[in-house]
Amino acid sequence: MDIIDWAKEFAGAVTICDPQGIILYINEKAASVFQGDGGMALIGQNLFSCHSADSNRKIEEIMRTHQPNIYTIEKKGVKKLIYQAPWFKDGKMAGLVELSLEIPFDMPHFLRD
Repeated sequence: MDIIDWAKEFAGAVTICDPQGIILYINEKAASVFQGDGGMALIGQNLFSCHSADSNRKIEEIMRTHQPNIYTIEKKGVKKLIYQAPWFKDGKMAGLVELSLEIPFDMPHFLRD
């Protein structure tokens, strides 16, 4: 079976790490966002060394509880949805995925039944 790297050119930033925080994958958008920190060279680095103590505690909590952390931010005039959640392999927590998606400031919201 061929594996499709769907995230490679995806418009949102995708970062994946293992349970120890070692970065396993970043897509082109994430490499661009983190260019000042090394871009693609971040693969193999530990994400705990790139974050504050508070952020590291949150990452550890996500991995421990398996509960996602979802929020929005505004930085340099761009609003983003951040979705951080554990990923699993064979039923065991295998690390963390972060999706960072640019979103409009005025975004429609629909109620669907």
